Amino acid sequence: MPFCKVKNANIFYKVIGTGKPIVMLHGYSPDHRLMSGCMEPIFKERDGWRRIYIDLPGMGQTKDYEQISNSDEMLDAVISFIETLIPNQSYLIAGESYGGYLTRGIIRKQKEQILGAAFICPMILPNKEDRTLPEQTIIYSDNEFLSKLTKEEVDDFSSNQVVLDEYNWERYTNEILSGCKIADIEFLTKVQKSYGFSFSLEGVEFHKPSVFMLGKQDSIVGYKDAFNILNRFSRGTFAVLDRAGHNLQIEQSQLFHSLINDWLDRVEEFKS
Repeated sequence: MPFCKVKNANIFYKVIGTGKPIVMLHGYSPDHRLMSGCMEPIFKERDGWRRIYIDLPGMGQTKDYEQISNSDEMLDAVISFIETLIPNQSYLIAGESYGGYLTRGIIRKQKEQILGAAFICPMILPNKEDRTLPEQTIIYSDNEFLSKLTKEEVDDFSSNQVVLDEYNWERYTNEILSGCKIADIEFLTKVQKSYGFSFSLEGVEFHKPSVFMLGKQDSIVGYKDAFNILNRFSRGTFAVLDRAGHNLQIEQSQLFHSLINDWLDRVEEFKS
């Protein structure tokens, strides 16, 4: 199995394809399968991209992360990984939820090398009490299918998704829950006490192609706070999708594919 040793972790990663690198960062608790599950179908139709999926410290198969105790050190581990695996190369980056928060930290440090950035339901504000959140609502339920699940499964499913049917359940189980079940909860709880960076992201601007995909029913990070940084991403597409919660990439997969393809088209145009 491929691991990359950095100063404060031994990071598990998976590389698929060849070409321009895209670093993929999942959210808090799942593992790389969240990102590979939604991104790989797109690359069945596109060549020329080297997809680099990693397991963040405390998640998936990454090891030896005991020295990490806050998000600053998480960021250091990811930047060290990038510098080790693709030194001095230009690359793209895609981050989901907490991975989107880390992405803005990486842009702050490596803006010149980054050709494009994609944000999937990004965490904008680390403190939950500061976020503007809609109430958790269910948009659609397939009650016949839900009757086949246990009460615990339905409760978990309905607290994390807004479209409750078999397609969403299978992807939620395979891409999200599979990683959450092997997460180091004690470690993640410790890091969450220093969830925000010690420095401000206020001055982070990015003037290359980017995309922000936000769920209208996302009750975890919300969508409204992202608009406070809209003007700092001059080449950014901002899309708020109805019928989408915090797992927008699953619940609105066709729109997700279209928006990622458009982003990649714009990056190719920009760098040509």
